[in-house]
Amino acid sequence: MEAILHEIYNGILNGESKTVEAKVQVALDNKMNPKEILDQGMVNAMAEVGHRYEIGEFYVPEMLISARAMLVGMGILKSHLKDANIAPAGKVAIGTVKGDLHDIGKNLVSMMLEGGGFEILDLGSDVMPEKIVAVVKEFSPDIVALSALLTTTMPNMKVTIEALKVANLRDKVKVIIGGAPVTEVYTQQIGADGYAPDASRAVKLAKDLIGKR
Repeated sequence: MEAILHEIYNGILNGESKTVEAKVQVALDNKMNPKEILDQGMVNAMAEVGHRYEIGEFYVPEMLISARAMLVGMGILKSHLKDANIAPAGKVAIGTVKGDLHDIGKNLVSMMLEGGGFEILDLGSDVMPEKIVAVVKEFSPDIVALSALLTTTMPNMKVTIEALKVANLRDKVKVIIGGAPVTEVYTQQIGADGYAPDASRAVKLAKDLIGKR
């Protein structure tokens, strides 16, 4: 059984979607615990992907390829996790703010978070503050993750946070932000709960914030 988990792990590291798909199915056919497959085969692999990115061994293309392989495996595993009543690490609503159509970075963060065991509500790009408020009301995510790639759209991060305050929802959800022009200083200025400079650190940030809830 350890060998199968190792093959899933290596398949994700190497971005081999077909290998991951086949080995996840083999693991399930052998009655392996879905949580064990997720944690030891997939989450650990994505953590290693993030580590290799941080030390300069992986770049964005490698992260994307690994994340896509992970998503293939997750597609098979999801229903089994649900059937076994295995709760995700947390729920994250993620989107690019109003006026900003860029979504590559947001998509990578979304995939890395899912690889970290989070349930993802992907709201897409050009997301109105009102939509964020509605999603928080309806789905009660633990975290709202906002992305902006333009300095002209960054202010809509603050607008979104203010909208959550007006709706009396700000204390019910953590807000994290990211994107090329975003900084730690800006995070503090607008009252967000955290900032991640890249996708791998977004996963660590989300887990840290969930732990504080």
